[in-house]
Amino acid sequence: MFDRPEPRPTPAELIRGLAVFAEPPTDEHSRIAEALGLESVPSSSEYSDLFLFQLYPYASVYLGPEGMLGGEARDRIAGFWRALEETPPPECDHLALMLSLYARLGDLGRETEDERGERFWAHARRAFFWEHLASWLPVFLDKLRGLDDGYYAGWGRLLEEALVAEATELAAPDEQPDELPDELPGKLPLHLREAPPLEDPRESSGEALLDSLLVPVRSGMILVRSDLERAARELDAGMRAGERKYALKALFGQDATATLGWLEKEARSWSEIHARRADGWGLITAFWSQRAS
Repeated sequence: MFDRPEPRPTPAELIRGLAVFAEPPTDEHSRIAEALGLESVPSSSEYSDLFLFQLYPYASVYLGPEGMLGGEARDRIAGFWRALEETPPPECDHLALMLSLYARLGDLGRETEDERGERFWAHARRAFFWEHLASWLPVFLDKLRGLDDGYYAGWGRLLEEALVAEATELAAPDEQPDELPDELPGKLPLHLREAPPLEDPRESSGEALLDSLLVPVRSGMILVRSDLERAARELDAGMRAGERKYALKALFGQDATATLGWLEKEARSWSEIHARRADGWGLITAFWSQRAS
């Protein structure tokens, strides 16, 4: 008798398994990595270097007009939990929790035994995907590829493949039940519709401009600490320790013209990255590309 090959996980099952790797490594990671075909598990230092010091795994950082943890973006995600009559966890915008919730919505739809419940959970899954995952995760994963060429790069590729498969399945707009917000892929997610633009340097203070440059949903870019270190090297400038805002301010103080030129080049690069993104993201890709251009 020949052994039967192990069945491939569905995209939702894959997303549930991948969710745990957005959390600090534990012994459980080895078993899940093997099941998903990942060669190894990340070390604690690899996790810290990426997710604690560079690319924070929280939706609010990328969707919020403040570019910080919490705020309006987290409140909107918490509101989705409440619409399901559940109490949102304190960090409901953490990537691991968001992916797990999305997979659970699919489970609830498959487990329901009546047509109305099936429709409700299908709409909930679609709304959560387009409003709270698709609105930022493709951009996050693009940045991840530029920061890591090891374990997390492979993790990101698997997650992106699963998201693209889900986007294809959920692409068709449908009528939403009254219990859920009106959030469909046929229009821009609310997070993006209400995001303020980049500050106009002709009308705003230098501090306000610096703040907005570091807010992804306003600038169309994700600028992390290592990017500013790269800018300092390319501009032959000193790099200030501390928060990104003060490091960027120090670069402007040393050579404002050169720093502005570096940022313009970085924005063009990001616009091209957005434009190259896989088909299926529609208005979301157009929004991010326009913000960076």
